[in-house]
Amino acid sequence: MLSKAQIKYIQSLQHKKNRQKSSQYVAEGDKIVQELLQAGMPVKGVFATAEWLEQHHALLNNLPAGAVVAVESTVLKQLSSLTTPNRAMALLDMPAPVDPMPDPGSVVLALEAIQDPGNMGTLIRIADWFGISRIICSPDCVDVYNPKTIQATMGSIVRVRIAEYDIPELLRKTSLPSYAATLHGKNIADFPPIKEGIILIGNEGRGLTEEVTALATHQITIPRLGGAESLNAAIAAGIICGRLLI
Repeated sequence: MLSKAQIKYIQSLQHKKNRQKSSQYVAEGDKIVQELLQAGMPVKGVFATAEWLEQHHALLNNLPAGAVVAVESTVLKQLSSLTTPNRAMALLDMPAPVDPMPDPGSVVLALEAIQDPGNMGTLIRIADWFGISRIICSPDCVDVYNPKTIQATMGSIVRVRIAEYDIPELLRKTSLPSYAATLHGKNIADFPPIKEGIILIGNEGRGLTEEVTALATHQITIPRLGGAESLNAAIAAGIICGRLLI
């Protein structure tokens, strides 16, 4: 059973400032909690229904005493930031900071001012799908440990390392080619598959800043055949990765 103080603490992690202060975050969802445990992530607590704990008891054997707590669904609803709470939730330590500078021969995704938690989670999932193991986020991106972002990754958060860094500074320091998604670049179909580089995706409404676009090695565009004004950032990233990486 969770104490009132524990409930209050877990609820406080819905706010970025409290996550940063404590260096902890929560992950909600049956599949996500299972993947976190299977991957050996730094899980400090699991709060789930008795039925869920019974079904997945083998995954919980390595957790310390007191870290696994059976709770009623009404308590999970109190703890959850989601409209429809799941049957399980995990409390985790944030991982150590990741070196933002990409390695030669690697492909990374660099995100500038992504604001929507769902988009961020989907972008992490897309990176995982295409085998991109590192994402660099500008400091003004939505927090990757936002509960809605974690939920939207569908477990991919365990396989993708994420660093925060100034994107223009990154482009100035790296020797890797960079590909900026814009509305007025070169047709993406004209590019051969890449083995290394930085794929740049900008804000949902404004796109990439002029500074980042100017610093990029290449400006690329997904040809528009219809009348839509723009593409969702995550959808654009998926199309670009599908063209440049396969």
